[in-house]
Amino acid sequence: MQRLLRAGLHFYLIGLIILTLGIALTIQSALGTSPFDALLVGLYRTFGLTIGSWEIVVGTTMLLLNALAEKKQPEYVAFLTSFLTGVGIDTWLFLIQDHLAPTVWSGQTIVLILGLLFSALGIATYLHSNIAPNPMDRSMLIVSELTGWNVSNARVAINATLVIVAFLFSGPIGIGTLANALFSGMIIAFFLPYINAMRQKSLPKAERAS
Repeated sequence: MQRLLRAGLHFYLIGLIILTLGIALTIQSALGTSPFDALLVGLYRTFGLTIGSWEIVVGTTMLLLNALAEKKQPEYVAFLTSFLTGVGIDTWLFLIQDHLAPTVWSGQTIVLILGLLFSALGIATYLHSNIAPNPMDRSMLIVSELTGWNVSNARVAINATLVIVAFLFSGPIGIGTLANALFSGMIIAFFLPYINAMRQKSLPKAERAS
């Protein structure tokens, strides 16, 4: 059991490290980020603080709204994901912002593609940990339950709302936002079986799926 927990924790932390690198790269590309990250950047541009700080604030707000919608106690463990993601974003931006800030379209495109790949790989990795649910993913499931929509339509509705709010706060909406909406799900799905195979190898034989 302890080895199973350690394996999950390793995938969780490594996944968040990779994910936040991907987010930082999409921000540095200046071609547009995911709808959620665009909101964070927009809030940073409007009110100050750091992008990572807004990740924590918005994530915590969604955590509380999710609990209110479900009429349950908040999933406090989900705060850990928002906190670590916020710290990771700020750390990566501090490390790369002076060294990786392309100004020509070709360089921006390369950085954007790398950001999409790292983000998807990070999500695929931490999803296999089964630790600390993401408030955004929980919101998607709640909207699906309350409206009767399928999960895909619920996510589209949330992303559309985030894009509108991000636009109002001058968030970076661009081709990267569209690319994220169109391709992130497919890239995550591509990585999932490989990450699952790696996780299975890290478990004791008795714990492996048949």
